[in-house]
Amino acid sequence: MSDRTSAPHNLQQELQQTRPFRSDAQEAALALLRTASVVSRRFARVVEPQGLSLAQYNVLRILRGAGPDGLPTLAIRDRMIDEGSTVTRLLDKLEAAGLVTRDRSRPDRRQVLCRITPEGLTLLTTLDPEVDAVDAAVSVTLTGDERRTLVDLLAKIRADAE
Repeated sequence: MSDRTSAPHNLQQELQQTRPFRSDAQEAALALLRTASVVSRRFARVVEPQGLSLAQYNVLRILRGAGPDGLPTLAIRDRMIDEGSTVTRLLDKLEAAGLVTRDRSRPDRRQVLCRITPEGLTLLTTLDPEVDAVDAAVSVTLTGDERRTLVDLLAKIRADAE
């Protein structure tokens, strides 16, 4: 493994930081945040031309995975990548665009079931090849074993951070 100064993209230089990081922990946290930002921008360049935010795309992806039964609003919230997203507002926009429907549950009228529409499915199918290309591009420099290690390390960080 290369040291910090010989890394292909030195975070300190990338952030134009003139002082060293206070600790390895600070550098790791900032590297994680910066990487998430860079990767998010790559995905945004794919979905935004279709009139979607990343959070709206995530809702559609979740509903596609749920199948024809759909999901309650709270279940969507629990599955969101960005936990700060306001699901009701996202659903309002997606429903107005004809990409999702919302209906009151018959057994429990307090519950709202959300489903992806055929138009929403078509949009995701259109986006799938570009999203798959970004998936591949963001980790192209990693081997399969390195990708697996990265996934495992990130899961460990998330578990400890919650």
